[in-house]
Order: sequence, then structure tokens, then C-alpha cells
Amino acid sequence: MLDNLNTINLTSKIFGRYINSIAIRQQDIIEITCPIKNVPALINFLKKHKRFLIENIVDIYAIDFIQNKHNQRFQLNYIFRSHKYNSVISITTLVNANDSIPSITNIFKGANWLEREIWDMFGIGFTNHPDLRRILTDYGFEGYPLRKDFPLYGYFEVRYDDEQKKVISEPVEMIQQFRFFDFLSPWDENINNKLSI
Repeated sequence: MLDNLNTINLTSKIFGRYINSIAIRQQDIIEITCPIKNVPALINFLKKHKRFLIENIVDIYAIDFIQNKHNQRFQLNYIFRSHKYNSVISITTLVNANDSIPSITNIFKGANWLEREIWDMFGIGFTNHPDLRRILTDYGFEGYPLRKDFPLYGYFEVRYDDEQKKVISEPVEMIQQFRFFDFLSPWDENINNKLSI
């Protein structure tokens, strides 16, 4: 368990001008917010310092705030674990839609696929990444599926063609009634008619 007051004081003293805020939640979760340019240096510090000793990366995930008032569309969260202190450290930063973020694969090898997933799903690029390519979607996929402006039905549909004996990709064709759902259930109408008889 971490000594909460000493941890906050130490981090604030060393990284005071490099972080925006620090807080401890539930006695063993440290939450730090900082600008994106300071993330690699902060992670490197937390990995090596004897008071933190983060040993593995748990997750990196992004959240799309499509209409953010600060013009920073994405929130990027890094989650780390310290086994020695039985604690979790969360680093949060805001990212513009066109920003490239420094990769942390040189600090934690486990960040490789996590950064690839964020690039594939949100379109957030990572500089100095050893192999930044799609990981969950097809290589010819257009767009980023977890962005809030991505259409629910996508742009292309994939199906198996019996005549050509292969999988083909073609633009989505949806009849108009599936595009605009009227939220009325045909079963409710039948039940109401039976009840009124």
C-alpha cells in the first residue's frame, strides 16, 4: 500500500510543472493528468523510481469526445500496475484529432498491440512505433470504427458469393426502412387491437 500523502508530495515536487493534477482514489489508485508531450518522461520516471516501480502495462484506451469544448477530441488513458506496492497508476491526457503521440513501446513492449488497436479504432497515430498497422480491421478498411462520427452500418459490406466462390466487398446497400427506424413495434399494435376487442 502506498503512503498517500508522501506519494502526492513526491510526485508534485518532481513533476509539478509537467503534470496538470494528481489524486489518489480508493487508497491504491493514483490518477495523474498531464499534457501528451510529457507522457513518455512521466512513465519512464514511474517505472524506475523506487516509490512507484510500475512493472507492467495493463491497458491503453481512448475515449472520443466529439464535441469537446477545449478542441481536444480524444482522451487517452494509460493504466499501469505496481506489484510491489499493490497499486494502479492511471495517466490521462487529452489529444487533438490530428496529433501524433510519442509511442511508449521502448519503455513497455506490451504497449505495441495496444497502440496499434487505438490507431486502428480511433485513428490516433503514434510516432516512433515499430509496426503501426491495422490489427482488428482489414488492411483495406476505410475509417475508424470507434469514432462517434463513424456510421453504424459502415461503408462496405462483406459477403460470400456462391457464383464467384469467394468473399467480396461492396458498398453498403440498405433499404430506406432500415435507415430510419420509427421505434414502433408491430407486436404492440397487435396486442392493443386484441385488447380493445
